Amino acid sequence: MDHRREPADGNELGEFLRTRRAGLDPRRAGLPHHGGLRRVPGLRREELAQLAHVSFDYVVRLEQGRTRRVSRAVLDALADALQMTPDERTYLFGLADISPHRAARAPGRPDVAPRLRQLLDDMHDVPAMIIHRRMDVLAWNRGAAALLTDFGALPPARRNIIRLTFLDDAFRSLYVEWPAVARECVAVLRMESGRHPGDPDLNALIAELNERSADFRTWWAGYHVAGARQLTKLLRHPTAGDLTVDVQQLSVDTHADQLLAAYTAHDAKSRDALGFLLRWSGDARRAPARRSTAPDPDGNTAPGGR
Repeated sequence: MDHRREPADGNELGEFLRTRRAGLDPRRAGLPHHGGLRRVPGLRREELAQLAHVSFDYVVRLEQGRTRRVSRAVLDALADALQMTPDERTYLFGLADISPHRAARAPGRPDVAPRLRQLLDDMHDVPAMIIHRRMDVLAWNRGAAALLTDFGALPPARRNIIRLTFLDDAFRSLYVEWPAVARECVAVLRMESGRHPGDPDLNALIAELNERSADFRTWWAGYHVAGARQLTKLLRHPTAGDLTVDVQQLSVDTHADQLLAAYTAHDAKSRDALGFLLRWSGDARRAPARRSTAPDPDGNTAPGGR
């Protein structure tokens, strides 16, 4: 069964150039329109060669993976001709710098510094979490658990924002505009795959999503890329109702592969809803334990439970 996975020959550089070429309207590139239908979408190879001031044969060899010898100047020219965004340009350069003999990164979940954990706990009015570049959730505070999901109830391998977005129905239902959120996740994952092609955990996540989600397969094949940025998301929360949050993603100086993601209210209505949710979660946490009336192994009724 064809799930449109990565090119079998590992030619991501050529495939990325091809998809960007196919997605660029020739009129946006400044080429004249002579009327009639074009046989291929986007730019032709010879048009890209003309705009980038390189030979047609060189573009063909790059797209077919028959050469990996490409200079920074040529990459800049191709990126300019294809009107790449800064994130797409970064991804392109990452692909070109890949060595087939690059050692794979060791698997495993990185540690979170104790002071970062303390910072999360002290952010009483702001749901926040520490996430890895793969979007693994490494640590979170009470507010994040109340707003998104009880990460502590999940096995560590399932504490991944992108995996939850595609494969967890309850998590997916939080997002009123799920397709936009999910496509942003794919773009972030695509960027990371270009930066860290030898990461076995990242590759395993991509393989699982390709296998289990038709939407992921379709969007992954589009080669859209994006780095971390401020986002605004409309949530439909089962307790707090509808609210709009801004997601700030802040780099952690001492841990280059980690981000602090903080969720703040976008407007006054959302501020009230978020405040209610945080108070509700605090009250639920402080509620006295319920007494169990289940008999113990000897047949006696004893207090307990949670």
